[in-house]
Amino acid sequence: MTLQATHTVGKSVTVAAGDAELFTYVYRPDTPVLESPKPYLHPIRTLGGALVSLYRPHDHVWHKGIAWSLPHVGEHNFWGGPTFTDGRYRQLDNNGSAVHREMTNLTADGGRAGIGHALDWTSQAGAPVIEERRALSASVVDDGAWALVFETVMTNVSGATLDFGSPTTKGRENAGYGGLFWRGPRSFTGGLIQSPAGAGGDELRGMRAEWFGFRGRHDETGEHSTIVMVDDTANPQHPPQWFARTEMFACLCPAPFFSEEVPLPDGQSLSFRYAVVIADGDRGEDGTAKLAELGREALR
Repeated sequence: MTLQATHTVGKSVTVAAGDAELFTYVYRPDTPVLESPKPYLHPIRTLGGALVSLYRPHDHVWHKGIAWSLPHVGEHNFWGGPTFTDGRYRQLDNNGSAVHREMTNLTADGGRAGIGHALDWTSQAGAPVIEERRALSASVVDDGAWALVFETVMTNVSGATLDFGSPTTKGRENAGYGGLFWRGPRSFTGGLIQSPAGAGGDELRGMRAEWFGFRGRHDETGEHSTIVMVDDTANPQHPPQWFARTEMFACLCPAPFFSEEVPLPDGQSLSFRYAVVIADGDRGEDGTAKLAELGREALR
């Protein structure tokens, strides 16, 4: 299936497969400072057109589809909202931004579309913290599924070591979120979290695994969709602990800094790669595992 990329210059790129718009990557968002402005993917749809992302929900307005979101980078919050510190959440003047510098690549060549992006991460006061180069690619992997590969290289330019962590590394139990974060539709609440060991609910949060999935159902149609996120074997802390929820809302996040901080000295770089497979239908436990295999193939 041929993929097309449409560039709204200065704002976003939309990738489509035939008549189906798979995602829009908003690289220059109009986001309030307190939500830690950063690029995001939304809307995200299956090949059949089902919406599988949520934008700026009232409970956590800094959740935006899929985004590379980090709550604790040294003293900076690149997640959005308040920071967990001294045993509670407090709104600080530390909401940094991941700012568009330039699009370095935009291709649509038959069955694959690719985006290259350079960003500057700055403190709320505007000081340089991180220089990032990221790449996104999309391809159709079977008749009812497509895969997104997300790659990032982050270089510390702050002048000091940055400790990457989470609310859990700051003392909040089982709240190790941070990394590539997906927020699902409201109707997915109460759906199934799928691990390699079996399906379940919030009790799976914190489990280590190479991949996790989510099997959810849509309002209006009653149809299902399945999302699978796959951690590259070369990623730091592989296999990661997973931040996953279904009881309050649907989300998945392979969290490399869930329970242990990772220091990044000044001038050094951290690299991560992930595959996200987005499929029509409920593939069941065996089918979800097969989607994870397709994600691994996309990473290769």
